[in-house]
Amino acid sequence: MSHAARPNTLFKNLNAKVAAVPMIATVLIVFIGCTLWTVVLSFTSSRSLPELTFVGFDQYTRLFNTPRWNVSAINLGIFGVFTLVFSTVIGFILAALMDQKIRFEGAFRTVFLYPYALSFIVTGLVWQWILTPTFGIQRVVRDLGFETFTFSILNDQRFAIYAVVIAGLWHGTGLVMALMLAGLRGIDEDIWKASRVDGIPIWKTYLFIVIPMMRPVFITTIVLVSTGIVRVYDLVVALTGGGPGNASEVPAKYVYEFMFRRANLGQGLAASTIMLTTVLIIIIPWALMEYRGGKRK
Repeated sequence: MSHAARPNTLFKNLNAKVAAVPMIATVLIVFIGCTLWTVVLSFTSSRSLPELTFVGFDQYTRLFNTPRWNVSAINLGIFGVFTLVFSTVIGFILAALMDQKIRFEGAFRTVFLYPYALSFIVTGLVWQWILTPTFGIQRVVRDLGFETFTFSILNDQRFAIYAVVIAGLWHGTGLVMALMLAGLRGIDEDIWKASRVDGIPIWKTYLFIVIPMMRPVFITTIVLVSTGIVRVYDLVVALTGGGPGNASEVPAKYVYEFMFRRANLGQGLAASTIMLTTVLIIIIPWALMEYRGGKRK
């Protein structure tokens, strides 16, 4: 009986299994295969075209001895910390306010989500206009009579990366708000009633009851925002071009420059491998937590 049952199990849902073959082949060949090929080439001296002349960790040694890469890594850290913290905090506060059943909630939700519907190129151009001293915030304030007012962070090497942070927050906080609002709407109404009956201040209810219950939402939000941070490229290109100088350079732009403009595949792929490793460091713990959480259920 057991031997007769095996063929039936093998051919069960055969149509679905056959339909999944192209997707599985694409994942194995295009994604996993090309990723492994990228890592292999990062240990070679490839220039304009791939070549299998292995040089060990020379490309990585050169990478971390390059001031431009170090600046881009520091900028990514600054952008990442500010974006992750402020988008999460502001997004949660906006969601908590929206959860009070306010009037015109749909309109407000659309307004906050609208920037996320724009491409990073459009966001970068919009904020370039806003922050440009000649006709942006500085010009508007000076026209109001404050002629000594100065606000030109796009032209200041010390603060250019913070212009990218501002534009990034404007672009992505609406998505975080939507995720948080969905999490808040999933909280049982009885919890709110019980906290009011017990006289617990609303801030304590959020801090000690609601937020711990929204742990999966926070983890998903952090993973989504973090992977977006590592890949940030077009926002920087549209807003600052990586300047002034290399003051707002980021790793993704460094990879593009070395692979397509300087014809140095080995160096560009070494940098992209470091970026891949960073993404895996973020995703793998999240996947393990989700898997373990699913097994407990």
